[in-house]
Amino acid sequence: MASEIATELAEQADRALTDAADVAVLRSLEAGTWPATTWDAMAALGLNGALVAEDAGGVGLGFSDVAPLLEVLGRHAAPVPLAESIFGNALLAAAGITPPEGALSFGSRNGAIPWGRHAGHVALLDGARIALYPAAALAWEEAGNIGHEPRDRARIIGAPIAEAVLPNGWGAEAGLLCTALMRSAQIAGAMQAALALAVDHANTRKQFGRPIGRFQAVQQQLAVFAAETSAASVAAAAAARAVDRRGLAAAAFEIGCAKITVGEAATRGAAIAHQVFAAMGITEEHQLHHFTRRLWSWREEGGSEAFWAKRIGQEAQALSGALWPFITAREEEIIP
Repeated sequence: MASEIATELAEQADRALTDAADVAVLRSLEAGTWPATTWDAMAALGLNGALVAEDAGGVGLGFSDVAPLLEVLGRHAAPVPLAESIFGNALLAAAGITPPEGALSFGSRNGAIPWGRHAGHVALLDGARIALYPAAALAWEEAGNIGHEPRDRARIIGAPIAEAVLPNGWGAEAGLLCTALMRSAQIAGAMQAALALAVDHANTRKQFGRPIGRFQAVQQQLAVFAAETSAASVAAAAAARAVDRRGLAAAAFEIGCAKITVGEAATRGAAIAHQVFAAMGITEEHQLHHFTRRLWSWREEGGSEAFWAKRIGQEAQALSGALWPFITAREEEIIP
């Protein structure tokens, strides 16, 4: 369960994004404009160091505390790299590197970097090695995901500010695991937003003299959507608890399970949302597609369902029939 301060921070972020990240801002981002006002509003909350210890200048929250905040970011399709800054700073602090001020992103040296061209600093990972680069030390090959969020590739043209090796508790897959956990919670939030839009539309759109939400077939589909949304949120929260209890590397099983659950939920939920809205949901004028396109993008980032299912399946096969004791023992460790 999230702490009181975590709940308050999530509520503050929700209020800030309600004012600074409306659909006009999302359209502007997709046209290539950096939403400086939105970033300033989020930076003012001082959340960049949410996962950094207090004695290192951070807020000192746990991963379970940050999960509700990540859901808020997903619920608003936040057009700024706050999630990346939070996790990137956590990685740097874990390696003993002082987190920088301003917007930060992280990723593999050879992979796509979320918001790369807009970040003041970037943490590049090569296995367990991490290096912090200023923006001036990187040249960008600009690209984007389906949601038209920046996903750029870096070419190193200068020296890093600092380099280090992540500790064993974080491991060589820290970047992958952080991305999977981060996107899992964001997907849960974006599903909440899409569900709210679908329910509102079902209650107001009329066919044959009554709202379409009165038809049993639509009600059943919305019920499935609500169940998938709840499952996504629970899975992301469970993975975050596992990280707090065991450490990032040791919670890879729970993170992978969460990524499978939210990926499948996003696929079903987005399909239902567009069925409820029909053609209206894909029009440029409507806001639904801003959430569903992110759902389709985020489910691939940090490992797809197929990636994690194969990995977890291989791990299960190696247990020689002891899967149920393995699962129940792990869950007992993370239930307070």
